Amino acid sequence: MAGERRGPQPRQPQLPDLHVRLRTELGRIDEQLRALVDAMDRMQGLLDAVVAISREVELTAVLHRIVTTAMELVGARYGALGVLNESGERLEKFITAGLSERERTDLAGTDLPRGLGVLGHLISHPEPHRIDDIEAHPASVGFPPGHPRLRTLLGVAISVRGEVYGDLYLSERRDGQPFDIHDENVVTALASAAGIAIENVRLFEQVRVGAEQFQRLLLPALPDLRPFSAAAVYRPAAEPSKLGGDWYDAIPLSGDAVAVVIGDVVGHDLKAAAAMASTRNMLRALVFDRGSTPGALLARLDRTLQAITTNPVTTTALARIEPEEPGWRIHWSTAGHVPSLLIPPGGPAEYLLAEPGLPLGVDLEEPRPDHSRFLVPGSTVVFFTDGLVEHPARPIDESLDVLADLATTHAARPLPEFVRALADHHPSDGHDDMAVLAVRTPPA
Repeated sequence: MAGERRGPQPRQPQLPDLHVRLRTELGRIDEQLRALVDAMDRMQGLLDAVVAISREVELTAVLHRIVTTAMELVGARYGALGVLNESGERLEKFITAGLSERERTDLAGTDLPRGLGVLGHLISHPEPHRIDDIEAHPASVGFPPGHPRLRTLLGVAISVRGEVYGDLYLSERRDGQPFDIHDENVVTALASAAGIAIENVRLFEQVRVGAEQFQRLLLPALPDLRPFSAAAVYRPAAEPSKLGGDWYDAIPLSGDAVAVVIGDVVGHDLKAAAAMASTRNMLRALVFDRGSTPGALLARLDRTLQAITTNPVTTTALARIEPEEPGWRIHWSTAGHVPSLLIPPGGPAEYLLAEPGLPLGVDLEEPRPDHSRFLVPGSTVVFFTDGLVEHPARPIDESLDVLADLATTHAARPLPEFVRALADHHPSDGHDDMAVLAVRTPPA
């Protein structure tokens, strides 16, 4: 009705207040999103770190990888991993990362940390520790001369099979902030994965050592081959736990002669190793037949293997070196094997190139060609397996040329040093095991 008075109307919020509230809410949401993205980045970084650590197969590489990945995860400038001794009271190994060349030089005369002061506190109290001021910590004993002045520290124990293996130390975040609970959580998670990786590498190492010892037990110790001198070397494949099928043998024969064998069974497992042993033993018995040529002996070996075994395909070379005035003569036959090297006195090295024949276990009807070459006194013949020269990125002819040059360079060295030089500087990629056997005829 006209003239009626209306009651008080509700006050509408002012538009600027809405903008303030909206900006505040958007800011809060933005902070939450940033925190979520940061957490996702940390998780992805942790997963990447675990994968990287798990790929390593050498203990030293694993330990160093643990330190560097932990540094990356929390943005630390320095990192170290201290490995405890058997008693668990002192450090026996200390792996560091992040030190500059100048800092390493300044610490060159400093002894390995033994686990005293703050490090000792972390050893005796293996739960995670965050220290904002190292020098103010009750356990601090200061830094040795030349050591960079550290302020902050994050320490996390690494356990293997329920026992503390060592401690992971991180210091000085690059942004200048102290380590926080998020850093502690991500490094603790990394330490758990690190313990598993360390245990796996230790198991790999046990398997590798066992496989290598088993392989070496199958290879003969070279007998007294006088008047010849000889030396051999065997190197396992670079990949741990791989058994190989490479072998060599040298058997003295009557009349100042010697039989030499080199071979390689296809495969890298127990079957290949067993096949290698059976083939070597059978051939050992056959070489005493001086009335048969090396080609005839390989043909007989091939028939025997196919009749009584299921051995894989095998390449081999059989040679007999015997006197022939005024020097020596080598008779040989190969079954798909790489050619041997001949190094006369003064060099250069050359390959005994000839028709190779088929590997054992392929075709019994194919003939086994025989070859012969006169050797002057003091000549060296090098028998080797393809693991010495095979490289996926290089043609085999190029690798053979490199090996020939290498052999020429080191030919004057004593035979044990000579074969080690070939094995140390081989042109292959190391994916396969390798065997080298060198025989030298007497000087004039």
